[in-house]
Amino acid sequence: MRRGGRPGAADRRAARGAAGGGAAVTAGGAGEPTSARSARAALTRVLEPGDERAGRWLRQLGPDELLRRFTAEDGSAERLPGMTAARLGGYRLRAAAADPGRDLATVAEAGGRFVCPGDREWPSQLDDLGDARPVGLWVRGRPDLRLWSLRSVAVVGARACTPYGAHMAATLGSGLAERGWVVVSGAAFGVDGAAHRGVLAAGGATTAVLACGVDVAYPRGHAELLGRMVEQGLVVAELPPSAHPTRSRFILRNRVIAALTRGTVVVEAALRSGSLATARQAQRLGRFAMGVPGPATSGLSSGVHELLRGEGVLVTDADEVVELVGDMGELTPDRRGPVLPRDHLDASTARVLDALPYHGAARARDLARAAGASTDETLGRLYELHSLGFVEREGDGWRLTPPCPSNDDARRGGT
Repeated sequence: MRRGGRPGAADRRAARGAAGGGAAVTAGGAGEPTSARSARAALTRVLEPGDERAGRWLRQLGPDELLRRFTAEDGSAERLPGMTAARLGGYRLRAAAADPGRDLATVAEAGGRFVCPGDREWPSQLDDLGDARPVGLWVRGRPDLRLWSLRSVAVVGARACTPYGAHMAATLGSGLAERGWVVVSGAAFGVDGAAHRGVLAAGGATTAVLACGVDVAYPRGHAELLGRMVEQGLVVAELPPSAHPTRSRFILRNRVIAALTRGTVVVEAALRSGSLATARQAQRLGRFAMGVPGPATSGLSSGVHELLRGEGVLVTDADEVVELVGDMGELTPDRRGPVLPRDHLDASTARVLDALPYHGAARARDLARAAGASTDETLGRLYELHSLGFVEREGDGWRLTPPCPSNDDARRGGT
């Protein structure tokens, strides 16, 4: 895996297949010994997500030794760099209550699994988070998390979104799904839920990254939606089963969404918004940050517009997102206005047509003077325009053919 979540050719082929059909998996793969896996499961109950200091200890000592120090009375934990008595007291209280066997059994009964760094299913782009990477991930759903994450885009935004925001999120979700991309979001009300529903309606692939346990339906109003995602997609969390969300966990969850995907699209966000934090985290990780513009008068679009004033990229549909995050050749179709009948006229004929008055008739000599052409040439152009239906003869003069009201501007070539 290259930095920024851009996979190699083999990974891209595997990701397309996984997003289309969903490869069934039953375990995360034997990346670490059973004792280390059990220790990591316990540490997800001891450590808060994104704890970089603890992540550094984990990298240096390994999960077994770190967990042992949290429970031992030999003074080894006190010697950890940056450890304080208050911090150690909290760790020990949680470690004493941790029961990794119970947590692993609980998630297995729910049809899930625990995925650790080094497992075949571990998305290696999460390693870009450094010491803030997850200790492990609790996963529910049949598809392979690593393969789905290779070709994924985050769609996030305001919880209290407008109908416009919900429509854009659902449209982006379904459009990306139809193009074989996995849509990742946080399963919250508003934009997140609309994006997930858009994907599910299109029969596509979607992943929800939660700020609670994978067996907790939060928000409660999305219990049915989360159930559909378990059946059709993936539900992922850093926190162990039964863990409940807090304000800080929502913010820290966003770093996983940013790291897991190739880019983040923000659909409606105020100036103070967790969605903007996700986009900025994506930028720090070398991913793409994109924003969907909204009304300049809307406070729910002010954060997106601020992102776009910086290094964010403006997008309006799935094609533009894929052009940015996709492979070479995945370009947005050329966009242009409708072709008008006048567009087919050559320059000289168009000048004669422009010389005709909007109302009433004009003689050929007067039209020639206005068009800057000879009378004979002007007459030739007028007969050409007559054969094409643009003008008609009226006595010694010429006039515009009365158009249908809906075609008035089109006939004259107006905007």
